Amino acid sequence: MNTPNPGAERRPNPETQPENRPRIYVASLSDYNAGRLHGTWLDATADADEMNDGITTMLAASPEPNAEEWAIHDYEGWGPLRLPEYESIDTIARLADGIATHGLAFAHWAALVGTDADELDRFDDAYLGHWPSVEDYARDYLDDCGLDRIIEEHVPDSLQPYVTVDVDGFARDLEYSGDITASEGDDGVYLYANY
Repeated sequence: MNTPNPGAERRPNPETQPENRPRIYVASLSDYNAGRLHGTWLDATADADEMNDGITTMLAASPEPNAEEWAIHDYEGWGPLRLPEYESIDTIARLADGIATHGLAFAHWAALVGTDADELDRFDDAYLGHWPSVEDYARDYLDDCGLDRIIEEHVPDSLQPYVTVDVDGFARDLEYSGDITASEGDDGVYLYANY
């Protein structure tokens, strides 16, 4: 079966909202171990050098002498993506750039495939859009295939009322077969083709 990729325009979706700007809170581990919270929020869409400068400035302002180690203690705007405490700043910058460019659809993608650069690069080819449900996607896909037209042209009028397509079953099989992957979020599903 060919992986479905309907030609219909994607539905408007929530992933383009400006409040989805990812940021991280980095904290000094020396201060944390001394029972003090000392850190700063960084805009993760900044380039890696700029974020590293922010970390260096935060550590230099620490009341603990020789503060040099840091960790990510909080984050916002990453959707379902979970960041480890010691994720590299280069990876953070790459992920945040993807979210800034593509919205939360990219965060859902990264949550599914991980942080491997080759996998992340497949986003543009894999992303099928944000849909109310997998069934809605399957229905639109069948419509784009011209199924109604085929039935009208090839099935006698007297039999057409009896011809139905199991859209729910088709949607279920798209997922079970591995043709598509769904990630729930924002009152619907983000869908990705598996190539």
